[in-house]
Amino acid sequence: MKYKPVIGFEIHTELLTATKMFCGCEVGFGGTPNTRVCPICLGMPGTLPAPNKKAIDYTIRTALALNCDIQSPTYFDRKNYYYPDLPKNYQVSQNYNILGVNGYMDFSMGDSRTKRVGIDNVHIEEDAGKLMHPEEKAADYSLVDLNRAGTPLIEIVTEPDLRSVEEVEAFMKAMKNLLEYIEVSDCKMQEGSLRFEINISLREKDTDDFGTKVEVKNLNSMKVVSKVLEYELKRQSRMLDEGKKIMPETRLWNEVTGKTKSMRTKEEAKDYRYFPEPDLMHIEISSDWIERVKEELPEMREEKKERFIREFSLPEYDAEVLTDEKKIADYFEKTLAKCKTPKAVSNWIMTEVLRELKEMDEEIDEFPVTPACLATIINLIENGTISGKIGKTVFEEVFKTGKDPEKIIEEKGLKQVTDESAIQSVVQEVIEENPDTVEKYRKGKTKVMGFLVGQVMKKTRGKANPKMVNELLGKELQE
Repeated sequence: MKYKPVIGFEIHTELLTATKMFCGCEVGFGGTPNTRVCPICLGMPGTLPAPNKKAIDYTIRTALALNCDIQSPTYFDRKNYYYPDLPKNYQVSQNYNILGVNGYMDFSMGDSRTKRVGIDNVHIEEDAGKLMHPEEKAADYSLVDLNRAGTPLIEIVTEPDLRSVEEVEAFMKAMKNLLEYIEVSDCKMQEGSLRFEINISLREKDTDDFGTKVEVKNLNSMKVVSKVLEYELKRQSRMLDEGKKIMPETRLWNEVTGKTKSMRTKEEAKDYRYFPEPDLMHIEISSDWIERVKEELPEMREEKKERFIREFSLPEYDAEVLTDEKKIADYFEKTLAKCKTPKAVSNWIMTEVLRELKEMDEEIDEFPVTPACLATIINLIENGTISGKIGKTVFEEVFKTGKDPEKIIEEKGLKQVTDESAIQSVVQEVIEENPDTVEKYRKGKTKVMGFLVGQVMKKTRGKANPKMVNELLGKELQE
């Protein structure tokens, strides 16, 4: 390219607390609109907020995981702006004495390369509500649901250290994985628990001077971020080639047109008029508090990987794949709780489960084959009730229907045949039907045994016990 991209992020993630940031209302996704609200999160006059200590703990945990300095005291500020789903007409956030500053995150590019991104700050704030737009084309109004208003939210602001789509994609995956591993958020992008805003500019290839930054807001999937970045790099490159000036502005992504659209220019954006929140006291974060949060940090990826190798005798490659995402690692351990063959569980996840997940383009939360179902399938193979081949058939049926594996086996008559006389009869048929192959075997071409085994399995529709088939067939051929 003639120009070099300069890219940074603002990342919003809702915290896994039971209640909202400044009141006792329950946190949750969906539900009947405006039922998880109270005078405080509705912004009623005369109400006083009280900070959620667990949310502050989670913010400290995130700041520590991102190698930030913890500032003490820290305090809240009012960010003043009007929006229909912001009931107070201001948002309680942080601007002056931010909790976490001057951090960084190292992440892998999928090969031997490691990239470092600076973290400008990690601060805590409250989420806004949600506008609901009627589907009728003629509707000239919107509805407001304030169930989400007041939900604890962390904002992570990076330095503009990313330089390509490849780096952006690796960074987003690493950030999501980190937040899941430290257990501060479920990161369900489809539910708005994790949202990206991306800042993009271009500069001449032979200069270190930054270009004019364009911000694109409200991006709810990693694929969308990649599309936005690719589009903006082309749009800005074309404008610079034509001698046009890039305007500092905020843009929105239109999924239908596959283009970004200007929302407002920075010159038009109102001053937020930050000032310290008068209803909340400064928070002193002691060294004891920080140490307690450090001690409560969950098992991180490298620790989990080493434990999987040590505790379950897994190859390093298996442990690497299984711990690449925390939710996959959790799925493995939940399956293993009901099935005591670690390597078999690992093999099934790395092949069948991850393949189907990739085709679904979903997270494992939405996967129809639960850990309990997978454990049942593996146990049935291990105890000889079904063969490995039939196991894959059962897996596919569970994936499609969500039915219990044992019910599928019963309904379809898939139980493994272990009756020696029944298998012996089929073996005899196969030998009689394939005299030429039998003759080749007896002349030393023992590889044809595989063909004969296959014929027996075909006749029994894959239900014959493979070990018994091999033993009986071998015995007959020797005789």
